[in-house]
Amino acid sequence: MQNTRDFALACDQKDALNYLRKEFIFPQFKGRDVLYFTGNSLGLQPKVSQSYVDEVMNAWGELAVEGHFNGDRPWWEYHEKLTPTLSKIMGCHQEELTVMNTLSVNLHFLLVSFFRPEGVKTKILCEQKAFPSDKYIMDSQLRFRGLNPEDELIQVPKREDGLYHTEDFIQAIEHNASELALVFLGGVNYYNGQVFDIQKITEIARKHDVMVGWDLAHAAGNIELALHNWGVDFAAWCSYKYLNAGPGNASGVFIHNRHLNDKDIRRFEGWWGNKKETRFKMTDRFDPIPTADAWQVSNAPILSLAPFLASLTLFEKVGMSALIEKRDQLTGYLEFVLKDVAKEFDLNFEIITPPQRGAQLSIYLHGQNKSIFEYLTSNGCIPDWREPNVIRMAPVPMYNSFEDIYNFGQLLKQAVVYNS
Repeated sequence: MQNTRDFALACDQKDALNYLRKEFIFPQFKGRDVLYFTGNSLGLQPKVSQSYVDEVMNAWGELAVEGHFNGDRPWWEYHEKLTPTLSKIMGCHQEELTVMNTLSVNLHFLLVSFFRPEGVKTKILCEQKAFPSDKYIMDSQLRFRGLNPEDELIQVPKREDGLYHTEDFIQAIEHNASELALVFLGGVNYYNGQVFDIQKITEIARKHDVMVGWDLAHAAGNIELALHNWGVDFAAWCSYKYLNAGPGNASGVFIHNRHLNDKDIRRFEGWWGNKKETRFKMTDRFDPIPTADAWQVSNAPILSLAPFLASLTLFEKVGMSALIEKRDQLTGYLEFVLKDVAKEFDLNFEIITPPQRGAQLSIYLHGQNKSIFEYLTSNGCIPDWREPNVIRMAPVPMYNSFEDIYNFGQLLKQAVVYNS
């Protein structure tokens, strides 16, 4: 690798996915595209999204309520259009997946079904310093059942190297198996970008007859997943990060098919989870769809699903394997450029993201305040800041280029000089 523009441009010319960049809208800074590295928080807007939203608006205007059953994409089955591609991304069968609500809402719904404290098996195992919303969800679910989070929540910490270790989760599961009702973890840690061994941890939890679920907010559209084959009980994820569906958009839900025909499963239910054949008969007896759709409560937010469906057309065209290959090349080049700049300017920083990673590098700036980050954001670069001193960067293979990374390196040099 070389930290030169010629090298970066040559890599872009060889990149079979480079054409995708033109399919996205970039914010502008002084007449040029910003250097956007925050796709792990909010993906850029695909240009095709507008036409999908316009289609819904036009159908609403032309058909009004008849749009539920008529038109090119009738609304009452609109969410079903997302599942063929999304099931490939998540590695599951189509009947195991649905799209509804938003992420934290769905996690609450899923814990109603899959957190089943009984007898001495009342505890939840998670990672220490989980994403705050996950911690709030677990605490409140425990309190709702009359349990004390201080007593019932087992948090597996990082080691001194700042990383989580699979062996520590395995040991914690095996040591506490007799009291565990649920293992609930994040598939990719939001702070340091570490990818967890979902397959191995799931295997151990299930071996001990413990339910296991995953928050895949930072994993969906970012890493290879095989939820069905891995035996995961349930999972949920948002769509607005690597899936580029738009701010606050709908969440995906996975429920392994071994649970779909469990007539005794506890579940919050609503009319949209009722079989389509009987939904509008307005009976007072719930007749569940024999798929993950049974967990739907309300009719789908069509104006939200439209840009989600639009984005998935790009994933269908490309496929996850090609995106993962480019992801690794881009992330590797970003690491190289960062180290090259640090060596040239004696910049004291540490990449706290391990090799088990997706499209994210978290950079801890030792002995620095927020001034370098502020210089970057004031000069056409959008990374992400996390306290106390971390810059998170996501080189997203859908739309980031090698030239983006080279240009970032040059801007970082300017930031170091400016703040020295």
